[in-house]
Amino acid sequence: MAAALGQITCEELRKKIDGGDEFALVDALSTISYAGAHLPGAIHIPPERVDALAPRRIPDQGSEVVVYCSNPKCVSSVQVASKLVELGYTNVRHFAGGKDEWRGAGLPLEGGRV
Repeated sequence: MAAALGQITCEELRKKIDGGDEFALVDALSTISYAGAHLPGAIHIPPERVDALAPRRIPDQGSEVVVYCSNPKCVSSVQVASKLVELGYTNVRHFAGGKDEWRGAGLPLEGGRV
């Protein structure tokens, strides 16, 4: 399913965040990981809570959504993105590099352990 998801690069995502673009940035990691550090402005929707949280946190199914987790080997972001598509979200993209690539590029994080 990952191949069917639209992709976004670290640089494209940085420009969207820096430019104040309107989109939902979704952290698909555990609650502890999210609380410790997440990308600026990210909301938390772990794989096991997509059905319950997505309609409240992203009410417009046509809005742009970018989902990430820790790195290309992490499957949580693919699970969340795929579930969002199944629920009817029409503009879902995947940031495969995740938090590791973001941090490695020297870009800022938010949270309790940054």
